[in-house]
Amino acid sequence: MSLKEQLDKFNNQKVKCQSTLSSIASSRERTMLSRPSSSSVPLPAAISSQKPSAATRGKFSDNTEQLQFINSIRKAPVGSQMKRVIDLLFERRQALTPEQINEACYVDMHANKAVFDSLRNNPKAYYDGRRFSYKATHDVKDKRQLLSLVNKYPNGIAVIDLKDAYPKVLEDLQALKASGEIWLLSNSQEDVAYPNDLKSEIQVDDDFKALFRDIDIPSDMLDVEKELLKIGLKPATNTAERRAAEQIHGISNKPKDKKKKKQEISKRTKLTNAHLPELFKSISANSSRS
Repeated sequence: MSLKEQLDKFNNQKVKCQSTLSSIASSRERTMLSRPSSSSVPLPAAISSQKPSAATRGKFSDNTEQLQFINSIRKAPVGSQMKRVIDLLFERRQALTPEQINEACYVDMHANKAVFDSLRNNPKAYYDGRRFSYKATHDVKDKRQLLSLVNKYPNGIAVIDLKDAYPKVLEDLQALKASGEIWLLSNSQEDVAYPNDLKSEIQVDDDFKALFRDIDIPSDMLDVEKELLKIGLKPATNTAERRAAEQIHGISNKPKDKKKKKQEISKRTKLTNAHLPELFKSISANSSRS
């Protein structure tokens, strides 16, 4: 029986009940009028008035609104009904039968095959043949499993792909970050979790490498430290203090001349590159003169 038919039946029953109450009340009133006034007995409130009480009217109004609300849900598009079910599964994190889903969010999948088939094939829903449950992007249930998952992604894993894993996943990410077990970095587009493992091999884009190589680094370490302080970073060295100490102890801070005298090729030079004879023409000429 459809919802409209149930509502019509309910209205018909209400009209019949009111008609019956009215007829009973009229009959009792005629009976009381025919008796002496001294023997008159007050009528119960339920049958002395032809109009239903305020409580009865309020209850009927609430039922009508609820039926209209349920009817609007079941007449909604398939996508809208699917969203209600998926939201329910995400919130409950339990496996529910179609009957339990109907009781909880008023989506009747037995009466709407399109909703049932679409939900069964939805990537966010798992159907075991009897119950539906929420299917997260990554199957992790606690902080330990979360850490193990992040460690499998040396190039980082998007936090948005972890949000639906379990209710407290974001809290556990922050806890892992605070304990130094992972890195949690943000950019203009998304948050990314990285494993805090120095042994991990991270692939770096060529564009980023080129950008790094194009950075002009000052030749004087004192200027490097000044630039670090400007952006709020503490340098690991203190060049000014080191140079002052060197002057006190009479240590020259001039850079050492690392240029080596170019070694000339002579006849005593061991020929290790015999496959390049043009390098040794001068030696051959000197040998012939001697």
